[in-house]
Amino acid sequence: MTDEFQYQSYASRGAMVKSAAKTIADAIKFAVSNKGHASLMLSGGSSPRPVYEALSGMDLPWDKVTIGLVDDRWINRGLPGSNETFLDETLFKGAASKAKFIGLKTDDANPAEGEKASAAKLKSIPQPFDVCVMGMGLDGHTASWFPSSEGLKSALDIHNPETVIAIDAKGCPVAGDHPERITLTLSAVMAAQHIILMIPGADKASVFKQSATKSVYDTPVKALRAAGARLTVMTDEA
Repeated sequence: MTDEFQYQSYASRGAMVKSAAKTIADAIKFAVSNKGHASLMLSGGSSPRPVYEALSGMDLPWDKVTIGLVDDRWINRGLPGSNETFLDETLFKGAASKAKFIGLKTDDANPAEGEKASAAKLKSIPQPFDVCVMGMGLDGHTASWFPSSEGLKSALDIHNPETVIAIDAKGCPVAGDHPERITLTLSAVMAAQHIILMIPGADKASVFKQSATKSVYDTPVKALRAAGARLTVMTDEA
């Protein structure tokens, strides 16, 4: 598939947030209207925070929506750093709390031991996913696909039949204090009906543009380009 993705640049952060929230809301309504249910896979981070806060109070058929995570740190819900905690603090504060939520974290000691259990949990989320909301770091990672991380090659293998995979990002500065991650594989993300990549600011926009000429292992976000028209990139670089 060619790089026919949509690249939308907004004049302000507020305009980008409003458009992203509307795009997600419209996808939810379309899926519920046509199938009776919708599946929404979300990322953590500062980029989507205002979008989730906007969605939180929207009058949507939340009781017919199942929400999961694109990736997470191996941290229990309720603790700082957990993307489950992040959604509790943003999306689930309002009407969206009526949605069904399926997290990735299990009681296993680490992500590698929890892979099968995490994958089993995700089977209760209707697939292919209707929407995957992605972010990106200045190192070019998206999801928990960190450059030079252990597990990256398998994560980016489009023929990998697994839905989730453990990532060990020790030595990757952007991974911070919690390098042990669990993440969707590229094959799972690429099967989604809509992929929304949020890259606010000129610096992130530049990283994404430069990814076109780099190896996918050096700048993993490049892998999303192959989604073609199903990928919408949103930025406020102007």
